[in-house]
Amino acid sequence: MSGDAIIIAIFSVLLVNIIRYVSSLRVLLTMMREANPLLYQQVARGSNFFSPQGDISRQKRLYHYIRSQEYLHHHDGAFIAKCNKVRHLFVLMLCLSVALVVTLFFVAFSGL
Repeated sequence: MSGDAIIIAIFSVLLVNIIRYVSSLRVLLTMMREANPLLYQQVARGSNFFSPQGDISRQKRLYHYIRSQEYLHHHDGAFIAKCNKVRHLFVLMLCLSVALVVTLFFVAFSGL
């Protein structure tokens, strides 16, 4: 198996998981509007959360909320499940990104 095929395979899986992550994050923001309006106001006022003009401090607030698992104290089971899914997809995306970088260096330096 060639190194290029390995890189393309890992990149394809990473791309699919990035799309799944962003889609789940959008659904989470929609659920958050009903389940936790105060947090929604803090992180996603308007539709510019995913735009380059979006406020990075709001995105970091949501990241810290999910990373520290503050959602576990919430009363809505569906909201907790969606937060868990977003968290797991984020971890998977990071692991696949590291795997892609390691594979790139391995293929580049081993000459596969």
